[in-house]
Amino acid sequence: MLLRVGIDKGSGGQYAPIFESGFFEFIPIPRGKISEDARGKTYKDRVGRTRRPLSNYLRPAIENCVIHDDPEFVTFTYGDDTIKAHQIRKLEPDDLLVFYAGLKPWPEPFMNSPYGSGLYIVGYFTIERIIDFNDLRPGEMDLCARNAHIAERTTRNLVVAKGVKDRSRLLDLAIPISQIHNDRAGRPNLHVSDEMQTLLGISGSIQRSIPPRFIESEEYLANLRNLIEL
Repeated sequence: MLLRVGIDKGSGGQYAPIFESGFFEFIPIPRGKISEDARGKTYKDRVGRTRRPLSNYLRPAIENCVIHDDPEFVTFTYGDDTIKAHQIRKLEPDDLLVFYAGLKPWPEPFMNSPYGSGLYIVGYFTIERIIDFNDLRPGEMDLCARNAHIAERTTRNLVVAKGVKDRSRLLDLAIPISQIHNDRAGRPNLHVSDEMQTLLGISGSIQRSIPPRFIESEEYLANLRNLIEL
């Protein structure tokens, strides 16, 4: 299952940064409105993989927002309580939940790099189990205690995907999945690239994560595993 995550134009108002080497910062979406009383880390509090606060890459208007840290790549959980929860329930142990996100060159467009504004595969979980809070079993809460929905106490209709620790990760280098060029209006083209159409058997716009894309063919799954070096 391919799923779009992370800060974007609709949730946060911008893309996360990608650097000339293909290294990137994964920046989660904001929890909501700025609040001095909100519990949880803000973008100013969170130090990223470049050892700088995530706020370094964001508009001042959102740097004090509390982070909705989902997916999280410490204990490898991703939760959803919207229409996507129904799709997540379809995943089974050893299935792949592959995350892609919008990234933009930082600090400016690169002259000699293949990395432009667009959508990139940024990480994945190999599914250990799916935890449905409508049918929660003893001990399952402890398995996803770090998930943002638990911290925010929004567990109604929550479904959490739990990844296998040594078979789930945030990638070091982002993998382009969309066409990396602008459309006629100057906006990033968020359609699947020709290369990815051939490798993964998907096509069309992937701007939104609904409906999520499923890859079921053994040939395309093998290509996906090779792509993420699993």
